[in-house]
Amino acid sequence: MTENDDPAAGAAGTQDPSAWLVLIYRVPSEPTRLRSTVWRRIKSLGAIYLQNSCAALPATGSAERALRKLRHEILDMSGTAVLMSCDVLAGEQEVRAAFQAARNDEYEEIVDRCEDFLQQMKKEYAANHFTYAELEENEVDLVKLRNWFAKVRDRDAFGADGRPAAEKALEECEQSLEAYAARVYAEEADGQ
Repeated sequence: MTENDDPAAGAAGTQDPSAWLVLIYRVPSEPTRLRSTVWRRIKSLGAIYLQNSCAALPATGSAERALRKLRHEILDMSGTAVLMSCDVLAGEQEVRAAFQAARNDEYEEIVDRCEDFLQQMKKEYAANHFTYAELEENEVDLVKLRNWFAKVRDRDAFGADGRPAAEKALEECEQSLEAYAARVYAEEADGQ
C-alpha cells in the first residue's frame, strides 16, 4: 500500500502522524545570500525550525523529495546537511503545535490578503472602474490567492484551526469578483 492508498493519511499524505523528516544543515557564513536562500526554501516548504539550522516537516513523499533536493543544494554551496527520518520520542505535542501555529499564521495572512482584495474591489466600485482590464487584473489576484491557499492546505498535515476562516475569506472574494464581473458585462452591454 502506498501513502496515497492509505485512507488514514493526513491532508498532505502523511503516513504516520508521529513521523518527521529533520534537516540539519550548516551553510557558509559568506556570502549571506546562501543562508537566506536556504531559509526561504525551508519556509516555502512549510517546515518549522526546531532550533537554528534544524528544520522539520511531517514525513511525506513530497516533503522527502523536496528536502533531499534542498540537501543537495546545500552541499553544492559547500555546506553540510543531514536529512533524517525520525519519530518524536518526547515533545511531540510541542513540535506539532509549532507546525500548526505556522499553518495558522499562513492562513491568517491569506485572510488579510483577502481583506485587501475586497477593499480593492470596493475601490473599483467607488471609482466606477468597470473594464475588462480591471476584471482581468482582479481575476489574476484571486488566482494567486487560490494557489497560495492550495499550497498551505496541501502542507497542512494536521488540519490547522485557521483553515475555515481562510476558506470563508476566499469564498467572499470569489463572490465579490463574480458580482464585479456581472457589472463589467452589464456596462459593456449598455455601451453597445
